[in-house]
Amino acid sequence: MYRLSNTVRDYAWGSHDALADLLGRVPTGAPEAEMWIGAHPLAPSVAIGPDGTSTPLDELLASAPQSLLGAEAAARFGRLPFLAKVLAAAKPLSLQVHPTLEQARAGYAAEQAAGIAPESPQRNYKDDNHKPEMLYALTGFAALCGFRPVDEAAKLFEALAGSLAGDGTGAGEDALEAARHTAGLLRAGDRRAAFTFLLEAGDGVVPLVGAAAAAVGTDPALSADPGLAELPSLAGHYPGDPGVLVSLMLNHVRLEAGQAMYLPAGNVHAYLHGLGIEIMASSDNVLRGGLTGKHIDLPELLATVDFSDLGVPLCGPEVSELGQELYRPPFDEFQLQRVAVPSPAEAAADLAGGDVPIVQNGPVALVCIEGELLLDSPRGDLRVARGESVFIGADESPVIARPVDGHGALAFAFTIA
Repeated sequence: MYRLSNTVRDYAWGSHDALADLLGRVPTGAPEAEMWIGAHPLAPSVAIGPDGTSTPLDELLASAPQSLLGAEAAARFGRLPFLAKVLAAAKPLSLQVHPTLEQARAGYAAEQAAGIAPESPQRNYKDDNHKPEMLYALTGFAALCGFRPVDEAAKLFEALAGSLAGDGTGAGEDALEAARHTAGLLRAGDRRAAFTFLLEAGDGVVPLVGAAAAAVGTDPALSADPGLAELPSLAGHYPGDPGVLVSLMLNHVRLEAGQAMYLPAGNVHAYLHGLGIEIMASSDNVLRGGLTGKHIDLPELLATVDFSDLGVPLCGPEVSELGQELYRPPFDEFQLQRVAVPSPAEAAADLAGGDVPIVQNGPVALVCIEGELLLDSPRGDLRVARGESVFIGADESPVIARPVDGHGALAFAFTIA
């Protein structure tokens, strides 16, 4: 087992204190958006061996793939197939979508052949992998996820148009026409055309962004819908951004702590605010459509988006007789285990007992967010305190999580499906 030192990404949308509070350390003073736990080459964790030596995790895995990844994962994926993150969003992330594996491979190869520098802001594909993902909410968590029924979206734009057409709104004719045109496209069932119009009309829809936010702020009837109610906040963070309007075409999701949802390729989404555990295939491929100042490649985005109706894909746990609480999205690269290690007093009242075996289908990464636990394997023990994380190779099994000093602990473990 290896302790991990992980990179924290300081993206502007990150919280200044939520991540530090969760992990039990002092805030840095900078926004802390994501702590990456994995072997992605952009920010690999550093593995610290029993002798104190430090090696980037991707290099460590490359040195012994058969033993650390396992023969099956090494042959199938050729890398650690998952990337885990602790995510703390204080304001909305970009409206985005992730490619399929085939799209990622083709897009990456094309950009490599074109000589686009890996660090170029015009680059769409940072690697050749897809990025299905899942988010487990640690607090209340708000997000946009997948397209809502087209008639529902049409009603929202019609309501906006009706409000803007009323006396005293101050809305210009351009804003009113943009709202009516979008509603008409949606009423005709042409979601793709409405999505494209909002993103490529440029100055033609910018007046609607501000006018819509102002209308929601002054018309109580509009704010009854969660999607419309979010408009002033989105427009405040991203004034003039057409992604604010695209948000009305999407499901507005509020997860309670302990709920999880998964996001397949093609699902347009944006995290709005909250603290969570995120796990995905090991990739950083993101195609953006709005709520951002970063590069937007509309043709590539349109080739990637799934325009079908998508309900909110919630993912509930499966609980074994051994106390293993598993979240299994329909992806091969990963699954999540919530490791709740009870104190001895709690265990006495629980038929499952105090020890929780870690599910191991190959390599495992684990992060402790509460208390302290003991990881017991045939090769030795390792105490893991709040804020610490560990990598366990495929060849080190079985591993049992146990309480320390009479106290329970909470951790999250990540492994392949």
